[in-house]
Amino acid sequence: MAASGPDGQLRGQSLHGFYRAGVRTLARMEVRLGGIEPLPLQGTLTSAAEARFLGAVRIPGDLDPDPALTVERLRHADGVETITVRNTGSRPARLPLEIALGTDLGQLSDIAAGQRSADLPGQVQSAGLRWAGQSHSATVTARPSPHAVLAGAGVLRWDLEVQPGARWSVELRTELEHSSPVGVRPPSGRGLGVPLPWSAPEVRCDDSRVEVLLPRSLDALGGLLLADADRPTDLYAASGVPWRFGLTSADALWAARLTLPLGTRLAGGTLRALARRQHPGGGSAPASATPAGASAATAGAGTAGGPTATAQAAGSRPEGLIPGALRHAGPELPPSCTATEATLLFVTVLAEAWRWGMPRSEVADLLPAAERALAALRSNVSDGSGGFATDGPNSFVTDLGRSAEERAARPVAARCEVQAQAHRAALHGAELLEAFGRRGAEEWRGWAAGLRERFREQFWIDDLSGGRPAAALAGPGRPLPAVASSFVHLLDLGLAADGAHHEGLLDREQTRILAQRLVTPEFDCGWGLRTLSAKSPRFNPLGHRSGAVRVHETALAVVGLAEAGFEREAGALLEGLLDASTHFEGRLPEMYAGEQRVTGCPPVPHPAACRPAAVSAAAAVHLVLALAGVRPDIPAGRVLVRPASTAPLGELQLSGLRVAGEPFSVRVSRIGVAVVEEAPPELQLGAR
Repeated sequence: MAASGPDGQLRGQSLHGFYRAGVRTLARMEVRLGGIEPLPLQGTLTSAAEARFLGAVRIPGDLDPDPALTVERLRHADGVETITVRNTGSRPARLPLEIALGTDLGQLSDIAAGQRSADLPGQVQSAGLRWAGQSHSATVTARPSPHAVLAGAGVLRWDLEVQPGARWSVELRTELEHSSPVGVRPPSGRGLGVPLPWSAPEVRCDDSRVEVLLPRSLDALGGLLLADADRPTDLYAASGVPWRFGLTSADALWAARLTLPLGTRLAGGTLRALARRQHPGGGSAPASATPAGASAATAGAGTAGGPTATAQAAGSRPEGLIPGALRHAGPELPPSCTATEATLLFVTVLAEAWRWGMPRSEVADLLPAAERALAALRSNVSDGSGGFATDGPNSFVTDLGRSAEERAARPVAARCEVQAQAHRAALHGAELLEAFGRRGAEEWRGWAAGLRERFREQFWIDDLSGGRPAAALAGPGRPLPAVASSFVHLLDLGLAADGAHHEGLLDREQTRILAQRLVTPEFDCGWGLRTLSAKSPRFNPLGHRSGAVRVHETALAVVGLAEAGFEREAGALLEGLLDASTHFEGRLPEMYAGEQRVTGCPPVPHPAACRPAAVSAAAAVHLVLALAGVRPDIPAGRVLVRPASTAPLGELQLSGLRVAGEPFSVRVSRIGVAVVEEAPPELQLGAR
C-alpha cells in the first residue's frame, strides 16, 4: 500500500510511505523542480491500487501568469511511481529535477502507535539508492538513470531540458528484500491469473449516487483480497487499510456474506481459509453438531457432551471456535469477543451460500467445520448435565471462547447481538443438518424457539419512549443501560427456505418500536446511525463504539427495516448514507463522526478509520443489491424477487448478478415492480 497527503509528497510524517508486508519500504519521496515544490492542483484515487497527483510549476523568469510546467505523478500501491513533466509554454524549460528519498524500514504496527525512527543511511547502487536494516533492505531504482546520486542527502537528480509541447518521464520502482530467510510464508494478495471472486455487475439507476457507489465499493474490496500461500485461489478479504491489513475472521465472513448476490466464490474461499484455522475438536462430527440434551440415538455416532464435555471439564477451549480477538465495545459495554461472532457467522455464511447456489459438494466439505462451530455454541448453553440451561446466566449465549469454569468464576454479560447471531446460526445449522442427512435439526429449532421466548421476556425494557431491547444482560433482570446501534443485528434475520426470512427475536410490536426509535435524532445523525445514543452521558461523536457512524450497521438497518415492512424508516437512513457516500467519492470508510448533520457541511472523517474497509465496502454493495429483493433457494429450485415497494432508488436495473453460478438480471420499476430479465432456465421464479 501507499499513503500520502493530497499533494502526493511522501514526507516521512505519520503514515506517509510505501509499504510491503507490513514494512515501510520508503518513507520520503519529495519532488522539486528547479528547487520548487510543485503547487498541488489535484490528488485523487483512480482505483483502489492507483492514485494520480497533479501539480504546476512556473518557469523561473517567465512573465506569463499561467504556469508552463505541469508535474503528474501516477502512483501504484505495488511501489511503482511514474513522474511526468510537461512543458506547455512557449520556450524551453531548463531546470533540475530533484527527488529526495529516505526510509526508516519501520514496522506498520510501530508507525501506527506513533513511533518514528531516524532515516537509515543511503547507499548508491546502480540507477538509484539502497538502505539496509537488520532484517530488511529497500531499494529505489530509477529509469532513466539519474545524472547524479547524492547518497548522503538521499537525492536523485536529473538536469532537464524540456522543449515546448514536449514531456519527460521517469519511473521509480521501490523493492523490499529480506536479509534473512523467511520461515512461514505470509498471505499474499490476489495472484496474477486468479480472477476476482465475484461477477462484474452493471447498475443503471435513477439515483446517480448508486452508479458511483457500487463499482467503487467493489474496487475497494478487490484491493483487500488475500490468499494463503498454499491456497492461492481461496481468496478472502483483509479487514481494512491501513490499520488491519490482514485476516480478521468476523470481517472476512461479513464481506463474503454481503456479496453473495455476486457469486459464492468469496464465501467458499473465506470459509475454507477459516476452517483451516478453526480450533480442532475431539468429538465426532455428528456428536458435535447435536445440541446438548439430545439422546444417544439422536446423536448417532456419539452422545452429546461425551468427548467434548470431558474436554470442557479439563478447562480447554471449546472445539469449533473460529479465532478472533477481543474488540472494544465503548464506554458502557464490556469488550466483545470477535471469535464468538465469527464462529456463529460461519454457520450462517455456509447456509446462505448454499441457498445462493454454492455447489453441494463444497457445502458437504465444509459441513464438518459448521458442525464444530455448532458444538462451540452447544457447550456455551449446556447446563452441564446433558441439557440446555433455561434459567440463570447461561440461559443466554455469552463468550464462546471461555470454558464453563471461566464463565462460572467470572461471569460475562450476554449481548443482544450475540443472541441474534446465535439464534440465526441455530436455525441455519438446523437447515444444513436436515438437508445433508445429519441428526439434531429439530433440537436446534427447539432451542432457538426457547431463546426467542426468553429474549422477548427478559431482554425487553419498558421505558417512556415505548421500550427498547437491552444492549446486554449482566444476569437475570440486570440489563446494562447502554442504548446502542448493536440493536440493528436484531433485524438481520437470515435467508431461509423459499426466499423467506427466519423469525426474529423481537415480535412485531417490538420491531415497530425499534424501527421508530432508530430514525430519531438520538440515533440518526443525518448521515447514518450512531453507535451510541446521543442522549448517553458517554456519547462521543468520534468514539468508534460510543457515537461514530459505522457504515455496515447502518446498511444492515436499512435492509432489515425494509424487509420488515418499515420502508419509510429505511428510506430515511438510506438517504443519509448515500449522501455521505458522495462526500467520500463513493468509497465509504469504515466509520465517520456521528456529528449532527448541518446544511452545507460534509460528514466529519474519523482519524482512525480504515479506508477501504472490507465490511463497509461490502455493506455498500449489499445496500444496493438487497433493495432489488432477490432471494434464492437454489436447493429448492426457486428464486423469489421481492423489492422494496417504495422503490427508494427509483428505477433500478441490475445485471451481472449470480444465482446458482449463472447470470441473473432484474429491473425494478419506479413503483416497486420487479421484472426478471435473465435467469437460469431451470429455476422457478416468484415475485410479489
